[in-house]
Amino acid sequence: MAKKQFGTWRIDPDLMNVIRGHLDAGRRRRFKKNQALYEQGTVSSNFFFIEKGLVQVSIIRLDGTEMLLEFMGPHTIIGEGAAFDALPRFSSAFAVEDTEAIEFDADQLNDVFRRHPEFAAALLQVTSLKQRILAIRLEHLVSREPEGRIMELFRRLATMFGTDHAAGRILVTKLTHEEIAAMTGTSRVTVTRSIQRLRDQGTIDIVDGHFVIRS
Repeated sequence: MAKKQFGTWRIDPDLMNVIRGHLDAGRRRRFKKNQALYEQGTVSSNFFFIEKGLVQVSIIRLDGTEMLLEFMGPHTIIGEGAAFDALPRFSSAFAVEDTEAIEFDADQLNDVFRRHPEFAAALLQVTSLKQRILAIRLEHLVSREPEGRIMELFRRLATMFGTDHAAGRILVTKLTHEEIAAMTGTSRVTVTRSIQRLRDQGTIDIVDGHFVIRS
C-alpha cells in the first residue's frame, strides 16, 4: 500500500508551503474512490491541490489505450495547465481512493495573484517542472529501448521518494508491472523482461518488494 501513500509525484517543500498558504482562495472538495475530478476533453477553469488520498492522471490515446501519467498523492497540484489555457483537457483524473482536495477556479484568482504574486510564481514553477518531465518522458517514449524508459521513471522516483540504502537508493513508492507498463508505453511482459535484464546488469535490485537503484 506504499504507493497509495506516496504516489509518483512530489512538489518541492518550499513551493508546497507557498501554495498551502493560499488554500483559502479555493474551496474544499471530497471525492469518493473512482470519482472523476475532471475528464479528458472537457473545458474547465478548475484545478486542485490534493490534501489527502490519491489521484490517477491518465490519457486515452487515439487507439483507445490508456497511458498512465502519474499517481498524485498529498500536497500535489493537478489540472492547472488546462485551467488557465481554457482549452479541452488532455488528461483525466480519477480518485484511486477517497480523496480530499482544495478546488481553485483560475478565473477567480486574478485579484489573489495581484495581492500575492508569490502564489502565482509557485504555480508557474510547478507547471514548468511538469512540462520538463513530460518532455523527458516523450524523449524516452520515442526510444525503442524499454529499459531506458523504465530507468527514467525509476530515477525520477528515486529523486522524489528514494531513501538511502546500502546498495543505492530504494524506492518508497511501489508500482506493479502493469502500472510501470502504462507509464512507459510498454506491455507488462516487456516490463517483466526488462526489469530482469536490468537486474542481471546490476543496474537495479529488489529488496522486500521495493526497487533499489544501485549506485
